[in-house]
Amino acid sequence: MIHSSGRIEVICGSMFCGKSEELIRRSRRAVIAKQALQVFKPSIDDRYSVLHVSSHSGQNIEAQAIAKAHEILSNLNPTTTVVAVDEVQFFDLEIVRIVQELAARGIRVILAGLDMDFRGEPFGPMPLLLSIAEDVTKLHAICVICGEDACRTQRLVNGDPARYDDPIIMVGAQEAYEARCRKHHLVPR
Repeated sequence: MIHSSGRIEVICGSMFCGKSEELIRRSRRAVIAKQALQVFKPSIDDRYSVLHVSSHSGQNIEAQAIAKAHEILSNLNPTTTVVAVDEVQFFDLEIVRIVQELAARGIRVILAGLDMDFRGEPFGPMPLLLSIAEDVTKLHAICVICGEDACRTQRLVNGDPARYDDPIIMVGAQEAYEARCRKHHLVPR
């Protein structure tokens, strides 16, 4: 199926809120609708599988790992009508131009990523992607401290909150991160 116009959809939130799961769900629906789909992920994210986008709940879909955003264009099949990209926050600002170009070509672009880093600050290209998207879905996890909606990602180092000046990118899962609400999110300086 060819779309009459392209669009950009962004799925965002903290870790453990279901971003990858929602990207997988939308991707599977595109396949059911007989739309030509390609899924990409940053090669830095090798937590579960290099060849799949995987959710923490165990769902997965085949994906191509790439190091740089421009590889989406060089690996794009001419018949593709839907492009999904997981962990989009790990790409540089070039991803913004790439997804705009895809949408201009009539391609539906589905992006999933952390909107904020462990400090609670905008993460990489996400602020720009959120502003150019036709559709934004912000998901929430559950705060491990109080059970309220969690909108932040707490990084832990030896069980304690990571310091503000720690490196921004550190790929990990439950051993290094927790979902927390605004009140319980801590970043010592």
